[in-house]
Amino acid sequence: MAYRLVVYSRSLSVDYEVRGLLNYSLSCCVNALLQSFSATTELLDILNKWRPSDAIDETNVPLQLKNALEAMRDKSHPAPHEGFLNCLYRQAIRRFSQQDADEIFHMILNLSQKQMPDDAVAQEIRSLYEIKVETQVMCSECTYIHRISNSLFSLPLAICEGENTLESCINSFFKQQKLVDSDKFYCDRCDEKQPSTHEVKLVSLPPILCVHLKRFRNNNGFTRKLYDKVAFPETFSTSIFAAGQSENTGSNCLKADEHYSLYAVIVHIGTSMSGHYTAYINSTQDQSWRYADDSQVHTCHGLLASVQEEELGFIWITVGNTVALGLMKTLLYLGRDYPKGTAYFRERLKAAFMKNKDVTDPEKIQKLVDRGEFVIKELEALYFLRKYRAMKKRYYEPEH
Repeated sequence: MAYRLVVYSRSLSVDYEVRGLLNYSLSCCVNALLQSFSATTELLDILNKWRPSDAIDETNVPLQLKNALEAMRDKSHPAPHEGFLNCLYRQAIRRFSQQDADEIFHMILNLSQKQMPDDAVAQEIRSLYEIKVETQVMCSECTYIHRISNSLFSLPLAICEGENTLESCINSFFKQQKLVDSDKFYCDRCDEKQPSTHEVKLVSLPPILCVHLKRFRNNNGFTRKLYDKVAFPETFSTSIFAAGQSENTGSNCLKADEHYSLYAVIVHIGTSMSGHYTAYINSTQDQSWRYADDSQVHTCHGLLASVQEEELGFIWITVGNTVALGLMKTLLYLGRDYPKGTAYFRERLKAAFMKNKDVTDPEKIQKLVDRGEFVIKELEALYFLRKYRAMKKRYYEPEH
């Protein structure tokens, strides 16, 4: 899945400086996650409570994560994350393959707990991110409520086509659903499948709240990515979760005076077939946002400044239209492998956007977006054909 991972925190972090990370074996996904982990200084504080023994080897995920986060604060260290990447490559992920940031995020946290010999530290890591929820299924016949407790490390919010807000996505997640026909639920009391209602209720929130915006849709075996706008604030009150609050909510949840503050955003650029991860980090040194694209780090004036300096000359055309912005970013990414070169593709793309910069009619804009999405499919087909021909030549064609 492709998505944007949005991270909120209740507390302010101590000063730290965002630094770039080299891309090893398509490590952009892990690089972006490490930027958010580094910004979560509470995590390093917890890991520093642990005193690992000499018997722990280099395949231990919490040890390598601790070493990486410490080394990222040392400017003189050329590759602070190399040991952590090698650790993951040995036991969890494959080199030179596309990764899903939410899956890798969960994998890192799960392995950090599993391989942590200090139970108290393992529990603190879990408590830092754990969202406790309760699934409630009520039988429409006997009204008995089946309750299942569960916990999440990120809140999975599906977006819809059209305008979205963080609040609307949250309300949709906690919205009650009817289970009828083939979706009937087996009721223990009635001893048969019955029409039922299903809903998720919030029990408690963690200090660090991670939100996973789900942008992929699967239609008849074809996966596509939604580029629709999702408006999310830089701060919000926990009262936004009031509609999904469970009667079993803990005493530390949804306090009226508590707010979450946005400090890190992980972004996926590209399509459902291929892509690239980058990260926005809110620096506590000057309260400005840093845009980290592997080894490159730039200061930006807000979250929409998501392209490098040389692209800012025409990014203004699409600011305000997030669908067009996502389209342009995807085309820029795909243009890196264009047969005639990146510079040629960039100039052609810039000319196309400049030509239509004055278009304001929604229907005409949509037609232009549809045309751009068709170009994306053509480029993907071109690259797959080129890859197929290269593999066929390497493995199947006889040597002369």
